[in-house]
Amino acid sequence: MPSQNLFQKVWDLHTVGTLPSGQTQLFIGLHLIHEVTSPQAFDMLRERGLTVLHPERTFATVDHIVPTDNQLRPFQDVLAEGMMSAIEKNCREFGVTLFSLDDDRQGIVHAVGPEQGLTQPGMTVACGDSHTSTHGAFGAIAFGIGTSQVAYVLATQTLAMGKPQVRRISVNGELGQGVYAKDVILYIIRQLGV
Repeated sequence: MPSQNLFQKVWDLHTVGTLPSGQTQLFIGLHLIHEVTSPQAFDMLRERGLTVLHPERTFATVDHIVPTDNQLRPFQDVLAEGMMSAIEKNCREFGVTLFSLDDDRQGIVHAVGPEQGLTQPGMTVACGDSHTSTHGAFGAIAFGIGTSQVAYVLATQTLAMGKPQVRRISVNGELGQGVYAKDVILYIIRQLGV
């Protein structure tokens, strides 16, 4: 058997099967949700009479639309208050752990996984947030997903997708004064594209 990199090993360990479309059905070990992309996803479950398959693997926090200065409820912003009420109701109804404003674990959705020890090396992570791939720094494969995919993960604890291409990039030498890892990756992205 040829040698595999970490991505290939984690992908293979989490592959449930191959769908007729050719996509892989990938088991998701950790699902993070927030108040913006989850309300519609829970509505989709209700419309289909579905439940959250593994509520113990889904964690919710509020971070996208909540005020940072005055967090007294009800919020003056009607949209923010509605989203807060929806995520509270949905988490209660479906048995999902919520890191709400009065919870010390509450924070930025793509940061609470590592901060709370939820993100672990060798796991798969999904979240309706474009920064989710940063969990890769912890040895996980992580995907930023859309609202319909959030509903799919809630209902099946899997994600249907094509296997992404993997590219090895080696960076040699020392960084100059004031140059950081983020500068390096931004340079690489500028050269190769995304």
